[in-house]
Amino acid sequence: MEKRSIPFHKKILMLIGAGIILSMMLIAVAAPLLVVQDPNAMNLPQRYEPPSWSHPFGLDENGSDVFSKVIYGSRVSLSVALSVVFISSLLGLIMGSIAGYLGGWVDNLIMRFIDMLYAFPGFLLALGLVAVLGPSVKNLIFAMCITSWTGFARLVRAEVLHLKEREYVLSAKSIGTPNLRILMLHLWPNLIGVLVVQATLAMAGTIISESGLSFLGLGAPPTTPTWGALLNSGRKILFEAPHVSVFPGLAILTLVLGFNLFGDGLRDFLDPKKD
Repeated sequence: MEKRSIPFHKKILMLIGAGIILSMMLIAVAAPLLVVQDPNAMNLPQRYEPPSWSHPFGLDENGSDVFSKVIYGSRVSLSVALSVVFISSLLGLIMGSIAGYLGGWVDNLIMRFIDMLYAFPGFLLALGLVAVLGPSVKNLIFAMCITSWTGFARLVRAEVLHLKEREYVLSAKSIGTPNLRILMLHLWPNLIGVLVVQATLAMAGTIISESGLSFLGLGAPPTTPTWGALLNSGRKILFEAPHVSVFPGLAILTLVLGFNLFGDGLRDFLDPKKD
């Protein structure tokens, strides 16, 4: 994709988003070094204790340290989001390339299958699958990948339909270059930009979906700290102990905002259309 200059304020927002993402990733990696207390340790006599020097984010309904759970929860959200987006983008790249490049009945078959998946709301389909398969990180990733790849496939198909009419692709066909070689050497390198932008923006939606499923008790197992589960645990005592829900909610808000800011700036930077 062709690079372009973007306004200064958008560059600043893009850098802020990149800083948020990098900071959250470093926090997730360094969680064992940042956290002193076991996130699953209980102290029932002091439950719902407000934030203090010893417990910056306070304690939850079990007397567990909310700060420790928020830090470790970042690992779950980022690992699930990265896994879902990577698998979805890879599957979408393959299926979208096949549909756009071959066309005909193959294109119709793949696109009708995608339309069928689009007929189901993605979150509800993932909710049903996790409810059947049982709460676990692997089942959560599998359920979210079922529909997440369709958006990537549609985007790739549209780009391939345009790119396959370029002269360098037609020249490669005319000399008998195999289709797979054309895809890998001539088409896929030109799709990296749009895929990276789509993946960055998809990260935000995936984090929200993961938090929503965890909020409903259908995400990671109960022993695994997650932001959604923390939100749910503080739902009934929101006015008495707001810190239980406020801090994980702010973590979700910050990370999603970071991916949206970075994705929007990256899209403007890589947009081939000129003003």
